Amino acid sequence: MIEIISQSRCTGCNICVHACPTNVFDAVENSPPLVARQSDCQTCFMCELYCPEDALYVAPVADLPAPVQEKDPLIQAQLGSYRAAIGWGKGRQPLALNDRSHELLQRAH
Repeated sequence: MIEIISQSRCTGCNICVHACPTNVFDAVENSPPLVARQSDCQTCFMCELYCPEDALYVAPVADLPAPVQEKDPLIQAQLGSYRAAIGWGKGRQPLALNDRSHELLQRAH
């Protein structure tokens, strides 16, 4: 579930607003988006994936035992972690480059 939009990292580009398939966010002029419908979050990670600033944290579990705080060092380390894990973003190597399934298709033909 979406937990954090980093106020310090977010540039207000609203890419997350448009990427979210369940309309969780509301765009706010000259400000980071608002998580307006958190309970509608399906934990699909699309917002975190498309955020160019690594300003979002989507918790992989829906019911955390306590509210998360952006200043928590553990949360800071998690901002954009899904995007980093799959290799999206400047200076990262996409995991698709490691995919060798095309070699199986070549052998089959």
